[in-house]
Amino acid sequence: MPRGDGRVYLRGNTWWLSYWLRGVQYRQSTETSDEQQARKMLKNKLKEVHADQIGARAFQTPKADRLTIHDLLESLKADYALRDKASGQNLSHLKRADEDFGTILAIALTPERVDQYIQDRLAAKDKPAAINRTLQFVRQSFTLAIRRNHLVRAPYIRRLSEKGNERKGFCEEATFRAILGFLPKYLQDFCLFGYVTGMRYGEIKSLAWANVHGDVLKLEDGDAKNGEGRIVPMVGKDLAGILTRRKEAQKVKRDDTTTIAALIFHHNGKPIVDIRKAWRTACKKAGAPNLLFHDLRRAAVRAMDEAGVSREVAKKISGHKSDSMWARYRICPDRDLRQALERTQLYREGTAGGNVVSIGK
Repeated sequence: MPRGDGRVYLRGNTWWLSYWLRGVQYRQSTETSDEQQARKMLKNKLKEVHADQIGARAFQTPKADRLTIHDLLESLKADYALRDKASGQNLSHLKRADEDFGTILAIALTPERVDQYIQDRLAAKDKPAAINRTLQFVRQSFTLAIRRNHLVRAPYIRRLSEKGNERKGFCEEATFRAILGFLPKYLQDFCLFGYVTGMRYGEIKSLAWANVHGDVLKLEDGDAKNGEGRIVPMVGKDLAGILTRRKEAQKVKRDDTTTIAALIFHHNGKPIVDIRKAWRTACKKAGAPNLLFHDLRRAAVRAMDEAGVSREVAKKISGHKSDSMWARYRICPDRDLRQALERTQLYREGTAGGNVVSIGK
């Protein structure tokens, strides 16, 4: 057959296909000994080739047909490691995605199959947020594969609404100081910094002495999650104290040698990998077992707001990019509502000129 038409041929008892696209020859087994079935497969494959040639639909190679979702997730894991994003939390989500989807061929994952997965997990009383986290990593693995030309398309993967499931956690000053006392020493400054600045967990982990200029900490664009660099002057009792203590902890002694830690926050010179276990233990001992480290971000936002710090300035410290995200984190507890109504009552009474009628007397 001419090059453009492709052909079928025998290898032992199995028929194989051979065809060309843009000067590249593709060969693949039909996994059948039936010649008619093999020719039918060739005809369908040539339709895909011709669709690509006229720009109707990108051609998916035989190699792509063999990729499993495990393969995609492994590539995503390697990409996370390359970008220094392989946190314990991310690896945990990747593991769950691999357990649930790893054995499925990438081309075999359909929207219907995803929806059935969602239904099964909802029936098992899993929260929409937890389901979304798993599917998020599956979705990202397909996106990466397409960017690298390993696949040409991805299935639609539904995202569940998390409305009504927003975190309401909030940390009062006294509660945080109690937690701080139960944390291992190497984590105390790490968590205090998060409590004061509202900076994200991953950003704090990545802070290096190269970011420090005098008493100013400068986060570069590439280090910030929102892509926008910012500066944090290490002033005030807490931040100045952190800077002093971390400078003292910069020299790490091991056996008879002394090394200089590159990271501001570290554990015996090594990067802090995962604080969740230590954090949960400290919170439990302090009587706040359901508090998350991320709740410190909300605490910082509210403290700056109540201190009269302008929203634009506070956002440059915490790293909030939009007003909508700021509003989401600015939790208004019952105490604020009570104070607001009491102040409004006094205001109304003041404008009434003292002509206020008491009820019940």
